[in-house]
Amino acid sequence: MKRVKEYIGLTVVSIFLGVILSIQFKTINKTVGEGVMPAQRAQQLAIELKKAQNEREAQGKIIEELETKIKQYEKGEIDKNVYAENLYNDTMKYRMLAGYLDVEGPGIVMEINDPPVDLEFGDGYSISDELDLVLQVISVLNAADAEAISINDQRYTAFTEIEKAGNHIEINGVSTSTPIVIKAIGKPETLESALNLKGGIVTRLRDYDYLVHVRQEPSINISKYRKIKEFIYSSPMEQPAN
Repeated sequence: MKRVKEYIGLTVVSIFLGVILSIQFKTINKTVGEGVMPAQRAQQLAIELKKAQNEREAQGKIIEELETKIKQYEKGEIDKNVYAENLYNDTMKYRMLAGYLDVEGPGIVMEINDPPVDLEFGDGYSISDELDLVLQVISVLNAADAEAISINDQRYTAFTEIEKAGNHIEINGVSTSTPIVIKAIGKPETLESALNLKGGIVTRLRDYDYLVHVRQEPSINISKYRKIKEFIYSSPMEQPAN
């Protein structure tokens, strides 16, 4: 019972620190992106940014230590009985599905680079087109049974935000630009074939003069989703009694 209480406590602390980390990261991004500022203000922001980065690193280390302890508690419970082992395995499976675990495995890496400079502004190219094409790539990979996807090292999950922000794209609130590197874990041959299908998404990207390269990899690392999702309006439905 004591271990269970410790496990719950550590989990709550981990989530709390994750929320703080996410808020600080957003605040820094918004502040730095405000444009040209007086030198004194810029210097002050640089100091604040450095301080926030140090705090984030310290909090990141604390979270890693807490996660390590949680895993130790989880592993300790496994040794007791089969029920605990099955519960642990199910927990790991659902954490992978939700994107809250680092994962590795075979798959593909797709790199998308801007058109050559002399073609960059031809035939109606826009950031909206780029956003639409990236979303189509994700859709194709999902249809090909990709088990995990990242875009420029941002984990793609059911909660991922991909949106236009000025002349660039934001993924999970993080600004990104070309080259766009999309990684996907799954059966490499199936994923590559789905992307290179005749008249498919790679063809469309090249029609816009993007430089596209797709390759299979025997081992890919995809980091976990870092933001904390809180359910405010949703709650589990009660199962009817048998």
